[in-house]
Amino acid sequence: MRERGVKKVLDVATGTGFHSVRLLEAGFETVSADGSGEMLAQAFANGLKHGDHILRVVQADWRWLNRDAHGEYDAIVCLGNSFTHLFSERDRRKALAEFYAMLKHDGILVLDQRNYDAILDRGYSSKHVYYYCGEDVAVEPEYVDEGLVRMRYSFPDESVYHLNMFPLRKDYTRRLMQEVGFQRIETYGDFQHTYRTERPDFFIHVAEKEYIAADEPAGPATPATGDGEYAGAVGTARDYYNSSDADAFYWHVWGGEDIHIGIYDRPDEPIAEASRRTVARMAGKLDLTESSVVLDLGAGFGGSARYLAETYGCRVVALNLSEVENERHRALNAERGLTEAIEVLDGSFERIPLPDNSVDVVWSQDAFLHSGNRARPLEEAARVLRPGGHLIFTDPMAADGCPAETLRPILDRIHLETMGSPGFYRHELARLGFTEVGGGFQEHREQLITHYARVLEETRRQEADGLTEHVSADYLTHMKKGLSNWVDGGTNRHVTWGIFHFTR
Repeated sequence: MRERGVKKVLDVATGTGFHSVRLLEAGFETVSADGSGEMLAQAFANGLKHGDHILRVVQADWRWLNRDAHGEYDAIVCLGNSFTHLFSERDRRKALAEFYAMLKHDGILVLDQRNYDAILDRGYSSKHVYYYCGEDVAVEPEYVDEGLVRMRYSFPDESVYHLNMFPLRKDYTRRLMQEVGFQRIETYGDFQHTYRTERPDFFIHVAEKEYIAADEPAGPATPATGDGEYAGAVGTARDYYNSSDADAFYWHVWGGEDIHIGIYDRPDEPIAEASRRTVARMAGKLDLTESSVVLDLGAGFGGSARYLAETYGCRVVALNLSEVENERHRALNAERGLTEAIEVLDGSFERIPLPDNSVDVVWSQDAFLHSGNRARPLEEAARVLRPGGHLIFTDPMAADGCPAETLRPILDRIHLETMGSPGFYRHELARLGFTEVGGGFQEHREQLITHYARVLEETRRQEADGLTEHVSADYLTHMKKGLSNWVDGGTNRHVTWGIFHFTR
């Protein structure tokens, strides 16, 4: 927190005062709040006992925090899995809104929660490496469902205590934070930025209050495209696609202009032809005209944008996070006389630099995969679409019901903790008010298998012909393994792919 300029901290889950004492010892001006007067009395006593600290305490209900506590803070911390004691969504929203209101303009909220995703989906396990129970305390859930986790704490003196908690899922908590106003949220697993979903005991969310206007101008010199914009999974994707190895591989092997999954008429068809067929198939589902404005999210080298502009005469805004790809994209547009028809923006689809209700179509191909919060680009798409506008996209996904651990070889290769699924996208789009067009989703799992097999075959062929002059041998070794994992995943029905088409 010190790196963020934090000086004044409100500890809203003081409990016995451990967090407050540590904050004071670290030099922060700290106010300690708790709903229990007994807890505050204990915290005050502990402050004196451990370092002669006189805690500034206030008894406060989170739902009316601004009534009971006063002032603005650089940071609010809500630790100890405390937020999971709220069982009403209305109370959770109200509490987060109160936290937001008490923060300064550029303040941060630090909130932790137990990894309930793992408990609900795979059962409970914990090594107690980072958190507060210690090796002498046995902790296990006695009852688990989507609305309640009842934890049993067994101590060495044979005493037993129970706590009832609401099992907050990680993405649900992040979404609530966003809906009350936090725009940039980083989630850590046991204090590590990179983690696997099943490993952390706890998630720690760091949410920033700083307001970023939706219509903030884009461009290389603006805050909209500064390095701070790219964090977590999106930042990892940007670094990857900006690398010289990735740029050369996708241009020479994957299909040139179109770097997404193709729709094949025959297994040995050239990758570029099949990839262009995907674009044509998607475009054929839309009633595009010269007056249409299309937003292409994750535009890559711009093959789709050029096809749409040349075929339909529409205007295309191409948003992409890789500046290296965007340079090639702009150069190809200039060669074809399309600079005026296609605007290429450096940016993230988690924060689209366009105003509300400004485009007729949101288009994306195999890009949402790279988001650490896939609900976010869908929310942004809903925001920028005009009434009656269309959302059409493809994405490599987990099959519905497939456990994350089954996908581990694929996820490790692409540095992700999860993937979306058809059910996930349908649920989120319904939540945002979208309706299905033509069934909503056309599954083409077999095309994913064919495409990755073709790319693997082409990689081996070009490698024998000197591809290592453009792409490092180490990159190719890892790429071939990754491609094989995708083929295996599709063959075993663990992953899938297809075209989503919705309107609102």
